[in-house]
Amino acid sequence: MPENLFDLSGKVALVTGANSGLGFGFARGLARAGSDIILWGRRADKNEEAAQALRHHGVRVFADSVDVASEPAIVAGFARALDAMGRVDTLVANAGIASQVAFTDMDVATYRALIDVNLDGAVFTLREAARHMKARAEAGDPGGSLILCGSGSIFQGVPTMAHYGIAKGALNSLAKALAAELGPIGVRCNVIAPGFIETEMTFADPAIGQMLADMVAAKAPLGRAGKPADLEGAVVYLASDMAAYHTGDTLVIDGGKLFAN
Repeated sequence: MPENLFDLSGKVALVTGANSGLGFGFARGLARAGSDIILWGRRADKNEEAAQALRHHGVRVFADSVDVASEPAIVAGFARALDAMGRVDTLVANAGIASQVAFTDMDVATYRALIDVNLDGAVFTLREAARHMKARAEAGDPGGSLILCGSGSIFQGVPTMAHYGIAKGALNSLAKALAAELGPIGVRCNVIAPGFIETEMTFADPAIGQMLADMVAAKAPLGRAGKPADLEGAVVYLASDMAAYHTGDTLVIDGGKLFAN
């Protein structure tokens, strides 16, 4: 039998916002490669439904209701995760929301609601994972992979979504800082920047979602919008030992759209 270079057996991955959409896609890819999963989401019923689907891949799954807009909830949730699973080797900071508002109409409540989840939620989740990985390294067990879910809005302006772009752009910069700071203890940090992916969130309004998917299909060299499954290979690679020398990078997965325009 050929060797599986991307086998994640024995590793534990924490994925935020993992009960649907991109997060579930990330978690499914990791589970298919053998990683045990810590699944965070706000809704207990959706968490358990997603957990059951992931367990079909023969891995352990611990599902927990954690609202990443709350720093205390993150700290408590991470402690529960360690109690349940013992360690975290991979963190995928994916939880996020989206809203649209003209920048000239931006109010504090709209701005803060998105930043609390998309930026601050990722920052404090990353901090808890980094603390754990540093402690492991000091105990003689170095290494870890921090993965942030970015966006094409890092590179291109999206009208009515300036606040979303602010959050994703800041996370992209943070990944570079963490790669430099945590590299000496073997912890890597990278960004996966998807293009338009067909999910429950992007198709919340089916007509608008289909219009956007058709626009992407017309511009992307690969001729279609993305699916969550299209991100599985990248997250498995970054979580694996095959990416041991890969850090501080931003992987764009958009069917070639960004670089074809």
